[in-house]
Amino acid sequence: MEFGKNNTPFSEDEFAQRLVNTKRAMDAAGLDVLIVCDPANMNYLTGYDGWSFYVHQAVIVAQALEQPLWVGRNQDVNGAHLTTILPEENVIGYADEYVQSLTRHPMQVVASTIAERGLGSGRIGVEADSYYFTARAQAVLADELPDAVFSDAGVLVNWLRCVKSDAETTLIRQAARITERIMQRAVDLIDVGVPQSEVAAAILETGVRGIPGEGGYGGDYPAIMPLMPSGVGTSCPHITWRDEPFLAQTGTTVEIAGVRHRYHAPMSRTVYLGTPPQKMLDAAKIVDEGIEAALEAARPGATAHDVYAAWSGVIARHGIFKESRCGYSFGLNYPPDWGERTLSLRAGDETVLQPNMTIHFMPGLWLDDWGIEISEPIRITQSGVEQFCSFSRELVVK
Repeated sequence: MEFGKNNTPFSEDEFAQRLVNTKRAMDAAGLDVLIVCDPANMNYLTGYDGWSFYVHQAVIVAQALEQPLWVGRNQDVNGAHLTTILPEENVIGYADEYVQSLTRHPMQVVASTIAERGLGSGRIGVEADSYYFTARAQAVLADELPDAVFSDAGVLVNWLRCVKSDAETTLIRQAARITERIMQRAVDLIDVGVPQSEVAAAILETGVRGIPGEGGYGGDYPAIMPLMPSGVGTSCPHITWRDEPFLAQTGTTVEIAGVRHRYHAPMSRTVYLGTPPQKMLDAAKIVDEGIEAALEAARPGATAHDVYAAWSGVIARHGIFKESRCGYSFGLNYPPDWGERTLSLRAGDETVLQPNMTIHFMPGLWLDDWGIEISEPIRITQSGVEQFCSFSRELVVK
């Protein structure tokens, strides 16, 4: 990697098109300026990639500016020069006296950057519900830019990210190869008496090592740590791992993702040590039947609701009801989530599916004291779906 080079996996033309699409969406929302604080959206618009999202940072997109502006901590400026496609003058750093200060705030620098360019009286959008944009950030911006009109831009950029380019799809396919290796490693290692932490360590190691050998490539860190509840914990979908060993006659659900240049390919499977109860064997077959029905329904022109209805119709015939969604859009992301916070496969979501949307079809069942997870990352194609991973959906019995 070199300063001044395009060190991203994407061409400058692709970034230019992303910017055009963003400005078009801003115009439809009546925005002159957009302040982007979600690190995935910052990456999408500029290429910026760094573990600096624990402090305030932003990308500013303005209709009147040819290129976005990056604003962040001084010690991260070189990281912006190294990882973004921005010209040097579009990278603005703030002093450490603004970092986690009780008397200053980085949004003062964001505000002054906007005002200095004559944009302080415009219509400014913010990502008001982003994990990374705080109530104090909004208050500081309003104080510093009293002539501006602020509005919630919601997940404007996230929706643009829903439809993937060919280059993005290639990265997800590469991530999927890592996902398959991670899951196989987990399945191989989970056994009676093996500490859960040992399997978690192997999952993380395999994900980072990626695909070995000639033509291989490394992996990236996931936006979600491995979710690996065991026993009664399988009724709790978001538990990670414990010190305890795996026990005989128990199930374990494994939800992981291979990652390539921040692009994820999430997948889950269930392992049972011993002789599974009939209810779990039956549930695995029902889930697989529901997945097949949903994948058949998932095609351009269908809605997210249509896919949910296909899945829920199958399980309802077997007397099972699931209130939560059964899937969501995924792709480029940072902690705490690999989901894009846009479409959800659930009742009432009338989002129309388009080619190159990528969705984690995640029909987990979490019941009173047990659960089962079998999921598939998919891409909507011109006529149906592409399944990113090739891995048996059967309940793994050891």
